[in-house]
Amino acid sequence: MLLTVMTAAAFTASLAVTSLADQNADTTRFVPGTKVNGVGIGGLTTDEAKTRIEGFYDGEYTLTIKERGDKEERIKGTDIGYKVTVPEGLQAILDAQNASGRNSGPSTDNSHTMTMTAAYSEEALTAKIRSLALISGSNITVTADARVSSYEEGQPFTIIPAVQGNNVDEAKTEALIKEAVKAGRTSVDIDGAGCYYQVNVREDSEELKALCDTMNRYRTATVNYVFGDVKEPLTGEMICSWITGSQGTTAVLDQEKVVAFVAGLAAKYDTAGTARTFHTAGGKDVEITGPYGWKLDVAGESAALTQLIQAGLAEGEQDREPVYAATAASRTAPDWGTTYVEIDLTGQHVYMFQEGSLVWEAPCVTGNIAKNYDTPAGIYSLTYKEKDRILRGAKKADGSYEYESHVDYWMPFNGGIGLHDATWRSKFGGSIYQTSGSHGCINLPPDKAAVLYDLVYKGMPVLCYE
Repeated sequence: MLLTVMTAAAFTASLAVTSLADQNADTTRFVPGTKVNGVGIGGLTTDEAKTRIEGFYDGEYTLTIKERGDKEERIKGTDIGYKVTVPEGLQAILDAQNASGRNSGPSTDNSHTMTMTAAYSEEALTAKIRSLALISGSNITVTADARVSSYEEGQPFTIIPAVQGNNVDEAKTEALIKEAVKAGRTSVDIDGAGCYYQVNVREDSEELKALCDTMNRYRTATVNYVFGDVKEPLTGEMICSWITGSQGTTAVLDQEKVVAFVAGLAAKYDTAGTARTFHTAGGKDVEITGPYGWKLDVAGESAALTQLIQAGLAEGEQDREPVYAATAASRTAPDWGTTYVEIDLTGQHVYMFQEGSLVWEAPCVTGNIAKNYDTPAGIYSLTYKEKDRILRGAKKADGSYEYESHVDYWMPFNGGIGLHDATWRSKFGGSIYQTSGSHGCINLPPDKAAVLYDLVYKGMPVLCYE
């Protein structure tokens, strides 16, 4: 009899072959070499595979974070209470293997990827991400674009070179890692995903060079604000001190400083609303105030000045008239000039001066003191003038008006208060206004009102005083 002797090693190999063969033949088990998300499940049933995968994630799951320069950091599933539930899908993989002949071996790819339903501590994951060296490490260099240097008094602007650092967009990085953990992936490429900040502007940028040249030109420029015979300089050094950055070739200005400068001009040179001394036709000096006068448009001038600077100032000096919200007749005192209407409320008399000469005068009747219809004192300007006008009082509940009066000549200067003819009066001047005055208007003799109408014009100063 011929006996065949088998060594222990050969016997073990025989068993392995038999085992693999059995696995490959059993359609209830995955073929050898099957992996899901890198976890081997070959030879297992779907239930066993589900247990294996979930067990792997519960105890062994680790997310590898691939960083720049072949560096890696890791977040362990055990640190964040990571657990997964394998979704329905393992049976589909097994069915596909059975349908295709249950192929296995080195030449067959039996690797599969599934999105897991993960549960973990969101707070713990956030804390782990923010403690990563690429976010909170001590060797982080911040990426910076090339830029023009900050303002230093007396020093020219220069270009500061760019710095390519290794800092990341923290929000983008955090979102990317959380997405990977949620999906059950075992690695994520931070560099490949574009999370590192990149230099966008380098020192050889033509735009940057042009901006630097423009900003240095500002240093030699002066804008002279003209207020009559006075000039208020805005120096290039002050302009440069307003620059906070740039957008392309345009300098960005600190708007608070621009507005503060213009507001300072307004405080110094505005006359509207301020008390001024008026030398009356009767020879006395009275102090009056009112809306008439010079008033800078602070917002409008701030915007215009910003635009002027950003457009690129020329070297040397240039004069500028500011944007006004209101103007007056003269920049030298008095600002109402030499042509105006003067109303003496106490003396009940109106005067018209033209280029310093008295050309017209007449008695008048002003607001009824007894009924609190006083005509307000102040410096105003003629709003407009109009012929053949019906003047109406307040509208009553029945739709009628408190009064309706036709006038031939209407010259308003303070809202509904104006100069006009009063055909219903036979006398003017004196003390009539105290008990039988108007509703606030200045009543004039009809023939006098006709002459005044031809002399006045829109914007003419009207000065009322007591």
